[in-house]
Amino acid sequence: MPSRHNASRDDLTGHDPEPAGETAKGDDAMPDPHRDYGLSHQIIWDFVAISNHLEDIRRSWAKLFGISGSQWLIVMAINDLDQGGGVSVGEVSAKIHAVSTFVTTQTKILEKLGLVIRQTSTADGRVVLMSLSPLARQQIADLSARWEALHAFIFRDFDAQSMSDVKDKLEMLKKRAKIAVARVSDGI
Repeated sequence: MPSRHNASRDDLTGHDPEPAGETAKGDDAMPDPHRDYGLSHQIIWDFVAISNHLEDIRRSWAKLFGISGSQWLIVMAINDLDQGGGVSVGEVSAKIHAVSTFVTTQTKILEKLGLVIRQTSTADGRVVLMSLSPLARQQIADLSARWEALHAFIFRDFDAQSMSDVKDKLEMLKKRAKIAVARVSDGI
């Protein structure tokens, strides 16, 4: 990887940026050759740091439940996704970006711990729908004041419009990062 200060190649694609005046159009456009690569590298490192901090927070919350960080993430995904009828393994897998076999294995453990209820769908017998148990819901409710205080602290400098703007930009970056994974995998 080139140094942040003298990057001459696009780290995402490995290609040299297009010369000035020869920019492509659309989602596959090459980066602006005059872009500050040092700044984009720092943003990526900031994402890494934020991700690590969130992982540490997740492990701390999980410890309060006596479960792993990954299991906590599954519990939170079910909590977010379930609108009263349960949520499928596939939906949870997509939310947390994990393979369905992992989610299935972990939710069976969470069921044994009394935190998740797993039921076969009445509409499709091949689908297992999951919801949080009353125990899990109560434990989450007991932590809600701490949870809300943490969120208020982290996002205290954001009003509704800036939160919306950040969310939109992050959605765009998330989509592009997914494409970038495929491009790296394809050797581009």
